[in-house]
Amino acid sequence: MAKLIRDLMTPNPVTLSVASTLVDAAIAMRDFNVGAVIVVDNGQIYGIVTDRDIVVRAIANGNYPATTRLEEVCSRELTTVSPSDTVPEAVRLMRDKAIRRLPVVEDGQPVGIISIGDLASEQEPHSPLAGISDALPNR
Repeated sequence: MAKLIRDLMTPNPVTLSVASTLVDAAIAMRDFNVGAVIVVDNGQIYGIVTDRDIVVRAIANGNYPATTRLEEVCSRELTTVSPSDTVPEAVRLMRDKAIRRLPVVEDGQPVGIISIGDLASEQEPHSPLAGISDALPNR
């Protein structure tokens, strides 16, 4: 029987409101050692913003980090999974859509996140990606 997303996801993902700024997201990413923050509007999932989004979509376009709101730069067309979806389904979605992270959503609310590194650690524990994903963060 295939493992479920709830078995591998990181629960309680880092979330920020649509009104939060790029600086808020960068601080959260640093403090929680993550590369993505789920953006919410009144508790419901609105989008996702990654460290790359901050650099490429915002700063490189001249946006001021202290005043640019996450709703202006986050990805809105989200691919999500539920905790009861299977790991092979997440792998297929990531491959088909060329994405590295999937928010885990239940009743419109983010309950977790699963990354390509999580899947590599589970499915190919001796692969280079799994080794990188399992390594301690360098700060």
